[in-house]
Amino acid sequence: MEYRILGRTGLRVSAVALGCEGFIHKTPEEVCADFDFAIGHGINFVDIYSPNPELRTNIGAALEGRRGDFVIQGHLCTTWENGQYLRTRDPEKTLASFDLQLQQLRTDCLDIGMIHYVDAEADFHRVFGGEIIRIAQRLREEGRIRHIGISSHNPAVARMAVETGLVDVLMFSVNPCYDLQPAGDDVDALWAEESYAGALRNIDPDRERLYELCERTGVGIDAMKVYGGGDLLNAENSPFGKAMTPVQCIEYALTRPGVASVMVGCRTQDEIRAALDWCGASPAERDYASAMAGMERFTWEGHCMYCGHCAPCTAGIDIAAVNKFHNLAVAQGEIPETVREHYAALTHHASECIGCGACETRCPFGVEIVASMRRAAERFGY
Repeated sequence: MEYRILGRTGLRVSAVALGCEGFIHKTPEEVCADFDFAIGHGINFVDIYSPNPELRTNIGAALEGRRGDFVIQGHLCTTWENGQYLRTRDPEKTLASFDLQLQQLRTDCLDIGMIHYVDAEADFHRVFGGEIIRIAQRLREEGRIRHIGISSHNPAVARMAVETGLVDVLMFSVNPCYDLQPAGDDVDALWAEESYAGALRNIDPDRERLYELCERTGVGIDAMKVYGGGDLLNAENSPFGKAMTPVQCIEYALTRPGVASVMVGCRTQDEIRAALDWCGASPAERDYASAMAGMERFTWEGHCMYCGHCAPCTAGIDIAAVNKFHNLAVAQGEIPETVREHYAALTHHASECIGCGACETRCPFGVEIVASMRRAAERFGY
């Protein structure tokens, strides 16, 4: 298992993590067996958005005696009423559900208290201008949550939340189809057939700016919806008309700036194993570019996707990393100290490019890599 630091939280999390959907309607024994399997393969991170009392109780039992070895991301503003999950912004219901969550999970704190599902701008102002954010801050001061997070599908609203400086973690939907779509507060539109009826080109600028902002400011991203609800794994259901593998979907998400971990909803141990296959996958198996290139209506032409297809560089340059650091500096308008340090730590730098163009013959997206290396060398000075 690969472990990454979740932004400025300092939390060390497994790159492949567990969503909670797959544990609903299972017996305590089944949930415990699934967690045993996941933990045995190095997973140490779980997201629990659902307030389902049976689910929370079963997960709490599964983690008893090993809570300290696991990072729990629980959600604020979810409540269980009349046998179903509801999102709430009611302060009393939020606190009551939170207290019950700690009790059911058999813990005295959450590592991440995730303010649940903020997609609309009006809701953002309600949350961050009202009692909900104050509740989250108070819980953090009391040591009942360690870090504040927010979950969203809307890059514009997520960016607003990050820019407040109040959140350390963003749970965001990341996959190559969603990344083509513009910002909006209708999550259903992300997968609506009409959203993919016309030609689409390159990652939406709002999404790209969000990823780069999180990378620069140390807000860790854990990605959800990496399979697009499973549709990306099926050629008939995918807007691309071709299937991606779980490994390709996970690799795509983990190569976005700021992303530390992916939350995979798995119903069976076979599905957990399919996600874990990413850990030992070869570069060819992780290669998502092969599934994205050559499409008629969808194109990423001229845009570096950090896929690594350009490797190996004749001069040994990590071209994807150089492009990523250069893009971060361009987006900021200056070179942030952390970006400068990461660039300096590279074994080879943009100025070492000999202009042979071998990389460009391998790039599936037609990026003018020699020119991009020249621009990076000019910006960083070497």
